[in-house]
Amino acid sequence: MDSTAVTTPDGTRLHVGVHGAGPDVVVLSGGPGCVHYLEADELAPQGFRAWFPEPRGVGRSGGGPHTMAQAVADLEEVRDAAGVERWTVLGHSWGSDLAVRYALDHPRSVAQVVGIAGHGLHKDRTWSAQYEAGKATDPAPDIAWSPEVHTSLQASFLDWIHEPGIWRKLADSPVPMTFLAAGADIRPSWPLAQLRALVPKARFETVPDVPHDFWHTHPQLWREVVTAACGAGYDT
Repeated sequence: MDSTAVTTPDGTRLHVGVHGAGPDVVVLSGGPGCVHYLEADELAPQGFRAWFPEPRGVGRSGGGPHTMAQAVADLEEVRDAAGVERWTVLGHSWGSDLAVRYALDHPRSVAQVVGIAGHGLHKDRTWSAQYEAGKATDPAPDIAWSPEVHTSLQASFLDWIHEPGIWRKLADSPVPMTFLAAGADIRPSWPLAQLRALVPKARFETVPDVPHDFWHTHPQLWREVVTAACGAGYDT
């Protein structure tokens, strides 16, 4: 895994891992506020040039608490610095939700979205109750994170999903989107199925018998799944 640094207009240095060659894919980890746990050669989609920007305020990136709008702006800075015209946006968990936001804000920058085990654009009590009920049995890897970044991004997410025009933007989006649920995830998958029904060029599938963080428990399968999902967008 190679790496580079991108300096944003406000002087913040962002760490970005780089792997492979081929069509460009930017990979977004979850949290929010986690270090980039997907930045590993064995997890990168094969046959692509994968970019792994670490979110500002965590790990090897500078900065601190910020909004979703700033996170999207940082992705655009990375894309511009890399000289990439359009790329696939591959996100896991929170990264899937950020990928959708990025595609809505900058559709010309995004060739396709691949969202895996995302939360979806909601704040639902029944979803949360099912999630809380299963937490004790959920295999969770030990990932470094910033509570302050997590809190600020969560608050910004709630502001975003309450915007009056968000569902119209989704229904009008020209960006192809693939949503994949983890079959053994404690997180209900119905919000992803809703996105599939709303976004014109979308599909929804389930990866059977794997937990939320199957990048950790089934790394070879993760690589196979993300390689196929990213490649599917180039076959249409």
